[in-house]
Amino acid sequence: MRKKVAIIMGGFSSEYKISLKSGNVVYDYLDKEKFNPYRIQIFKDRWVYVDSSEKEFPINRQDFSLELDGEIIRFDCVFNAIHGTPGEDGLMQAYFELLDIPQTSCGFYQAALTFNKRDLLSVLKAYDIKSAPSYYLNKGDEIDEKKIVDKVNLPCFVKANKSGSSYGISKVYKAEELKSAISVAYLEDDEIIIEGFLEGTEVSVGVIKFKGKTTVLPITEIVTENDFFDYEAKYEGRSQEITPARITKEQEQNVTRIARTIYDVLKMSGFSRSEFIFIGDEPYLLEVNTTPGLTQESILPQQAKKAGISLSQLFGSAIEEALS
Repeated sequence: MRKKVAIIMGGFSSEYKISLKSGNVVYDYLDKEKFNPYRIQIFKDRWVYVDSSEKEFPINRQDFSLELDGEIIRFDCVFNAIHGTPGEDGLMQAYFELLDIPQTSCGFYQAALTFNKRDLLSVLKAYDIKSAPSYYLNKGDEIDEKKIVDKVNLPCFVKANKSGSSYGISKVYKAEELKSAISVAYLEDDEIIIEGFLEGTEVSVGVIKFKGKTTVLPITEIVTENDFFDYEAKYEGRSQEITPARITKEQEQNVTRIARTIYDVLKMSGFSRSEFIFIGDEPYLLEVNTTPGLTQESILPQQAKKAGISLSQLFGSAIEEALS
């Protein structure tokens, strides 16, 4: 009997449009002979099943069930395609754990930790994972430009601490630009991380569980036409994503080892995509995404394709791993 799979998409953050695209790609490519998929859109004001005619039916949030034509549908597994909150920060993971419904992404603790850039980098320092110098601010804190510049130098990046897809991020060249960039970041989050600029080759490394094994996918090199890998570069064609990356064997070995170490140390499951900058042969960690983009143009599906893994196999393996 085909497993009933709820593909959750949407979310509460600025990334909801990207999530809807990812979720629909999962729906289109999931093997319909093995799985019976349902598109579930999660928003603050409604949780709904959307059928093929775009008609909406409410989800019962008490047990995550669906009533269709007098029948109560209970799902065997949830495929998480929500970028940002509540799908990437641990909220949905904890909800499904309480309901004892398997889901494809990592656990709630791992999701909450990786979504918080400041906490993630602090935890990984103990494992000799290198990162840029950083300065932290919370909304309401005094902004001391001199202290910030002394700590991280210029140029630097001002980022929302808990956000993705480059929302709330600015590259700052002058101290007098800091307050404006901080205001932009506060539109996305009440916590900020300011990081020193690292000049080097940027790469993205996908790590997944595939057929029961931790698998590091071919590495992607990011070459942006913009000043940095911002929203426009990521989603509007203003960058090249070259897989496999044009890096040395030593760089490849180093970043592969570190990406696998992060996945194992954090006891991850599901998909992850880590971003690094090389300083010489040493990779410096930028961030870890646990619900990466899943459109055909997204980085992780590109890497899977290069590894000989089709979208159908990629998505199906995630569900089978969750069910096991």
